[in-house]
Amino acid sequence: MKTVIMAGGRGTRIASINAEVPKPMIKIDGKPILAYQIERLKKYHFTDIILVIGYLGHVIEDYFGDGGQYGVHITYIKEDTPLGTAGALYYLKEIIAEDFLLLNGDILFDVDFSLFFAAHRKNHALATIFTHPNSHPYDSGIIVADREGIVTKWLTKEDERKWYKNRVNAGLHILSPALLEQFKMPEKRDLDRDILKPLIERRQLSIYDSPEYVKDMGTPDRYYAVEQDVKSGLAAKRNLSVKQKAIFLDRDGTINKYVGFLKDIDDFVLLDGVSEAVRLINKSGYLVIVITNQPVIARGEVSWEELVEIHNKMETLLGSEGAYIDDIFCCPHHPDRGYAGERTAYKKVCDCRKPKPGLFLQAAKKYHIDLQNSWMVGDSVSDVEAGRNAGCNVAYLGPEKVEGVLTAHSLLECVKKILDHDS
Repeated sequence: MKTVIMAGGRGTRIASINAEVPKPMIKIDGKPILAYQIERLKKYHFTDIILVIGYLGHVIEDYFGDGGQYGVHITYIKEDTPLGTAGALYYLKEIIAEDFLLLNGDILFDVDFSLFFAAHRKNHALATIFTHPNSHPYDSGIIVADREGIVTKWLTKEDERKWYKNRVNAGLHILSPALLEQFKMPEKRDLDRDILKPLIERRQLSIYDSPEYVKDMGTPDRYYAVEQDVKSGLAAKRNLSVKQKAIFLDRDGTINKYVGFLKDIDDFVLLDGVSEAVRLINKSGYLVIVITNQPVIARGEVSWEELVEIHNKMETLLGSEGAYIDDIFCCPHHPDRGYAGERTAYKKVCDCRKPKPGLFLQAAKKYHIDLQNSWMVGDSVSDVEAGRNAGCNVAYLGPEKVEGVLTAHSLLECVKKILDHDS
């Protein structure tokens, strides 16, 4: 399978780092970011690579040559005139006959590509984009997908939006060669606007959502953050082929103020210090996964759509302060009957309602999590029991001490204790 890397960018926003080379050649810990990309592609046997070069392209070609030193084969497409983020795909029409990987040349990634391609094959879409949460969703395009992973909306940062799930396009794409048929001549084209977004109405654009490491170097601050993540080993640790660690968080009373059964989105209010706590977890390398019982679904008091909107508010509020949640696992069941408007399909004894460990096991399977080296943090006895039943370390938020359990008065205090414990 061929890989196409768009490596023609100038990097004007990051010129203060190094304006003398094209953006993909800016060094991270002494090595061009493009070299990191090629090494990671080689790891997953992507050895047939096409580099689209433009601004100072000879610097890239002189450095990598035919790719032999990296164990890959590199060919080049040269843009004499800038063709935007997709115009050069015209030149692929005669050389690509099967699905191919397309990625931006200014991102550092460490992902398990086998999972990405499995998701693409499952959805049978013309294109699959890699999505993930990030620390700045407020100035990023937001991707909205249904439960089958089919994109239903693509919101730009200029679009009006109130509450949204923090999921953005990471810059990794799998495309069908059928998309190349629309290119009639080499002209300036935009990948998102002209190629991907028109697929939404046809339900031919899907996502692969993953917490693995993918970050761009669009600004000096992000560049320095990426360099630190490489030096610390964080980038490599987030690859899902590696055992992950998670801090599982209860929702009500842990993340947001406890108001009993939360049924009104206006009652959702973040507790003090929660954004900082989640931000610390994000930087630590632990996954942040919410584990929550929501019997309001079974009781008929909240619809699935309303619950999603409540969780979107949570993600938006956290994202506005640079924090993000990697996933949410929710039990909608309730064993007791007799409520007006109850949904009988959810009135049952299940394996996922805390204190049972079902949601933890689902998360562990999905994200390759080592439960013994993970934590459950909550404000109830049920949370403590659930964490123990799942085999996790357990932390309790409350005024009293609990025997054999890490205790704290707030999530922020608790997270600091957990991270101090690790160090």
